[in-house]
Amino acid sequence: MAAITVDGVTRPTSRAETKYVRASAYKAREVLDLVRGKPYSEARDILTFSERGISNTIAKCLDSAVANAEHNHELDGEDLFVAACYADEGPTLKRWRPRARGRATRIRKRTCHITVILARYTEDEITARDNRMALKGSGQRTSAAQARRRRVEASRQRTAAADASQDTEATDEQIEAATEETQDEELAATTETATAEAAPEEHSEELEPAVEQAEAATDDTQDEPKERES
Repeated sequence: MAAITVDGVTRPTSRAETKYVRASAYKAREVLDLVRGKPYSEARDILTFSERGISNTIAKCLDSAVANAEHNHELDGEDLFVAACYADEGPTLKRWRPRARGRATRIRKRTCHITVILARYTEDEITARDNRMALKGSGQRTSAAQARRRRVEASRQRTAAADASQDTEATDEQIEAATEETQDEELAATTETATAEAAPEEHSEELEPAVEQAEAATDDTQDEPKERES
């Protein structure tokens, strides 16, 4: 675990970097100056309500540093403060703008690398902070770290619910397909049965003219001896 010395005290630290940000280092430094030395919860609130566009990128970098501290170094996010933060110049993208009389002027698209380093308060400083919060009556106030944990948990629950709904839809589709197959099989069986029942009737209808002809021939045969006798 990395460590940094602040006010003569060596403290455990956690850091995060965001590289190749499409903004100038000057703009990033103006916002970083607002959160340097602030507790994590207060720094997060400042970035949330800042009107600068680069504030969102810095807030993500700050959250990443807190996540590194919690998962890699087992530090509590509420016990951290911004020990150092700075923005370094990145590569400049060069573009050209056409101007009058065949001339062109250069457009410089600046980039920067943002680094945020968090350090942990000492036990005495944490106790003094808790006492101040208790005196102010804000001991029950929801911290930024707790709010972030709730957002992460809610996001995981939404993802799990979406996965479960997809599984349910797939099961419903399988049931519908099986039902349709069963109905098709029943319909085919009913059709075969009806065809089998109709076949003897058709054969009987075809045999009726032959039977009538046979009966007529028999009658004619019986009438011939009577005519001969007469």
